[in-house]
Amino acid sequence: MRSHAKQNTSAEGRTSAVVRHSVPLLPQPRYWLLWGMALSAVVLAIGFSVQSVTGLTTSELGVDQELSRHHVAGLTTLAMILNFLFAPVAGVCMVLVIGLYQFLVRRSFVRAVVFVLFACSGWAASEVFKLIVARHRPDPALLFDPLSPETGSNSFPSGHTAFAVAFAFALYFLVRGTRWGAITAWAGAVLAVVVAWSRIYIGVHYPSDVVASFLATSAAVIILAGLWNRYAPRILERLSHRTVSEAVVSGAAATQAATSEAPATQAHGS
Repeated sequence: MRSHAKQNTSAEGRTSAVVRHSVPLLPQPRYWLLWGMALSAVVLAIGFSVQSVTGLTTSELGVDQELSRHHVAGLTTLAMILNFLFAPVAGVCMVLVIGLYQFLVRRSFVRAVVFVLFACSGWAASEVFKLIVARHRPDPALLFDPLSPETGSNSFPSGHTAFAVAFAFALYFLVRGTRWGAITAWAGAVLAVVVAWSRIYIGVHYPSDVVASFLATSAAVIILAGLWNRYAPRILERLSHRTVSEAVVSGAAATQAATSEAPATQAHGS
């Protein structure tokens, strides 16, 4: 029994060390919860302001109308490609492909979970604020060249932009600390800005919608990173301890069964 206890203790100790090293701690500000709440409050302030202050929506619609009058073939093609890639269906496919690659090819369940969680955080945040603010989209009838007419009270903030920002964060978390870290960070920032521009160019969002998307997604990422750093190592360590304990018990039972069968075999042989 002492040997089994020592084996159990040493196994759990090794597992704890492995879990601590395998669960990445993500960047977060010191007062992450306050930062997340403050950014969320700013998003709500912007949303309620554009809904209640007369003239703000009219001024923003002028930006959409100006872009609608000056559509260029190359830019229109780019905007429509981004409109497809960062829509929910294509976006989910991209997230699943990268997540499965991390899990099946890179053999890292934790990295797959990190990527999927943070890539989807932008969508979750945008949907919450959409329900609260309920701002109507720009009227396609008021645009010179509506490229993808959409209606409804889900304009604020932009889901496409929020996903692009979250996608950039998730990719950076995968490669940070490597030579690709800085490149991915800059490329992700540029991509998010281009997607934000495309939403106004197409005419389905106001400028404040896409600005709010950056703030809303940053709030979600900060809060999620704080929760991950605080709870993920503990949860995975407990799961690992349970797995190790079950394995040790199974091994001890198998050893005991083999030991009890040995005298019977010897007696039968004699």
